[in-house]
Amino acid sequence: MKPAKAAEKRRGPSRAAGQCLCGAVQFEIGVPARWAWHDHTANSRRAHGAAYATYVGCYRSRFGITKGEDEISRFTEPETGHVRSFCSQCGTPIAYERAHAPQMINVPRALISSGTGREPRYHIGIDHMQEWTYQGEALSALKGFPGVVWTRGKRKRA
Repeated sequence: MKPAKAAEKRRGPSRAAGQCLCGAVQFEIGVPARWAWHDHTANSRRAHGAAYATYVGCYRSRFGITKGEDEISRFTEPETGHVRSFCSQCGTPIAYERAHAPQMINVPRALISSGTGREPRYHIGIDHMQEWTYQGEALSALKGFPGVVWTRGKRKRA
């Protein structure tokens, strides 16, 4: 084993790769990521079409597009100046750049299949969380549908 490979094996990988749904855009970030969080704000919820978005952030110098830079479209939020980038082919959100932190870039955690060295422990915009968001209620298996669980309603006592 070469010395560099042996050192990497002890420390773990120094890069984590990610890609959009169609694979037209691919990128790498340096690991460990700087931070990770769940974003419950209305703009992130709308941009992702989900209850919340989970991001990992890294220094811009540790982020690189490895394929498809010309496939990236950008949208600047008029009220904040934040820039959201997405794949022009499949619409996958690629990056979130906050105007007040130009040295950082944030990518959706779900696009990276390996570890990033950070677990999401922070919640931004928790006061924007929707009442329909799953909040840890007990779940039961749905009979006849493997892999599907559901929240049982409260049973009324007679």
